[in-house]
Amino acid sequence: MKKLLLTILFMLTGALLMAQTAEQKKLEQRKAQILKEIKDLNSLINKEDKKEKSALSQISESEAKIKLSEKLISTTNRQTRLLTDEIYLNQLKINKLKRELVVLKEDYSKTLVKAYKSRNEQSRIMFILSSKNFLEAYRRIQYMKQYASFRKIQGDEIRTKMAELEKTIATLEGQKKEKVKLVAQSEKDKDALEKDKKEQQSLVKTIQKDRKKLNAEVVKKQKESREVQQKIDAAIREAIAAANKKTAKSTTESKTTTAAASTASPNKIVLTKEGKLISDNFKANKGKLSYPVAHGYISLPYGDTPHPFVKGYTQHNSGVEITTNPGEAVRAVFGGEVSQIQMTPDTKKKIVYIRHGDYFTVYYNMESVNVSPGQEVSAMQSIGTVATNPVTKESVLKFCILQNTSYLNPSSWIVK
Repeated sequence: MKKLLLTILFMLTGALLMAQTAEQKKLEQRKAQILKEIKDLNSLINKEDKKEKSALSQISESEAKIKLSEKLISTTNRQTRLLTDEIYLNQLKINKLKRELVVLKEDYSKTLVKAYKSRNEQSRIMFILSSKNFLEAYRRIQYMKQYASFRKIQGDEIRTKMAELEKTIATLEGQKKEKVKLVAQSEKDKDALEKDKKEQQSLVKTIQKDRKKLNAEVVKKQKESREVQQKIDAAIREAIAAANKKTAKSTTESKTTTAAASTASPNKIVLTKEGKLISDNFKANKGKLSYPVAHGYISLPYGDTPHPFVKGYTQHNSGVEITTNPGEAVRAVFGGEVSQIQMTPDTKKKIVYIRHGDYFTVYYNMESVNVSPGQEVSAMQSIGTVATNPVTKESVLKFCILQNTSYLNPSSWIVK
């Protein structure tokens, strides 16, 4: 019973180690993405002229840097916790292997003693000749062969266990060294974070006298953002209506599909067979879609976030804002059909909509566009360039993902 419990524990330990190894790989990928964003952010900060940047832009950059540093520390801490668990599980494995080796060596030792006592060739022959009949003699010969084979198996098992033990000990030592590195890196990142926070506090203090002006700038930006979202909402509803109208008139789809499309809700696309395949393919690539720009960092995340210095003010974002280089090429994150291209009347910046079944990707604040409505585009294909604000000198792409009219968090879908 005790042996059975130990075997079950060993199997569970192995399963846990494999699961944690997979989690470690995910964390490594996440860490690499964060480090890439930090590198792009620092590169953009170094390229820009601080004298030309507004205080709001500087605070935005500072806030983005702090958020990325916090994500990096959080990811490193998760890696450290996983390593601690792996170290513990590997130590359990080593203890079990050592116990098994003790038992195996004891059994092997007893087998060798018995073999030594019966080593005389004459005694083995007499053992066979003393058989009562031929069948018994045959059985004794087979027994002697099996006994010799058993000794070999015992020896091989001991060697295998010793090799496994040595490998696990080496893995454990490597994990301990890696943990020391991660802890040291985490402490270094925490120091850098504290420095960034102090710099941000200092920057906020220097602009206290212009608080009213900055508050007005924040409110203006949020108003512009709401207007753009309303424009996007209307365009998506138009695209849904157009898609359902086309499906309703189709002669290749089933009567059920065409009937459903003709009476469909204005907020949901009735998918054709081809549309469902595209939609399912898009959904299957969640967490694997490429970034819409080659370089950049998320300067404003999805959802509601408190403003870094305007107390009590919450910023709402239906997508993500990615700050990048001036003139940076904007890429389609997945293959699809360009459903519409719009231009904002005030800023004259363009918005590109790409449909993927009942999913849409939206690219806003584009200076130039090199695709047209109805055109099929492939993943990573350039669709235009990002615009640069002449006042703030920032080049920011707003990127949204929707399923029908529901906004989704792009950070859960794209990866660098």
